[in-house]
Amino acid sequence: MNASPAFSTKNLETAEQLEAVLRQIGAARYHSLHPFHRLLHGGELNKGQVQAWALNRYYYQCSIPIKDAVVISRFRDRDIRVEWRHRLEDHDGDVGQEGGIERWLKLTEGLGLDTAYVESTEGILPATRFAVDAYVHFVRDRTPLEAIASSLTELFAPTIHEERIAGMLAHYDFVNPSIMTYFKRRLDQAPRDAIFALGYVKQHAHTPAEREAVCNALIFKTNVLWAQLDALYHAYVDGHVPPGAFAPKAG
Repeated sequence: MNASPAFSTKNLETAEQLEAVLRQIGAARYHSLHPFHRLLHGGELNKGQVQAWALNRYYYQCSIPIKDAVVISRFRDRDIRVEWRHRLEDHDGDVGQEGGIERWLKLTEGLGLDTAYVESTEGILPATRFAVDAYVHFVRDRTPLEAIASSLTELFAPTIHEERIAGMLAHYDFVNPSIMTYFKRRLDQAPRDAIFALGYVKQHAHTPAEREAVCNALIFKTNVLWAQLDALYHAYVDGHVPPGAFAPKAG
């Protein structure tokens, strides 16, 4: 039987209590704790396993602006739409301006993956597709408050980006700084986004039930991220690659 968490998402009476529990959720459930990330950052994976991670993660990256466009569509408040809109530009870029998706493709290309194959998403794991699509459906179907709350994993993202940059550059001779620009850019973008989202949920979650819904939205998002790594570990560490998924070349 699993132990109960050290925090409760119920009966939250204040915005400060809400923030405290959100941070406890991140400390207990963020995917930086997953064994796959520890292998990745510690230099314990081979090149094919790193390729599989980057390939599958691309589906998440290219779905983020779709998710954010859905979030924008949930609000009639112009100020919120304007505030959220820069997230689309962060990932999609703009005319003559590189975005996060292009930076991720620099990573996959630098790891030796064909860009057309990556963009096709043909080789991703079934669980990757199901988890990421579930995230898009969540922000479409749940309340606007929950849609914004689900983005709060960004509170914890800078630490994992710092670990990833340092660990991968230190341990893999096939990784160089020029292909790690996605993570360097997110060191600035994620905190800015997290500050707005945290302020929004603290201001607009008025009741204990709404604060509980905010916490559960963050838990859902941590599960989305964790499920993707579970699938990667099962396929590429334990060796159970499903039919049709990317198969690393021997050696």
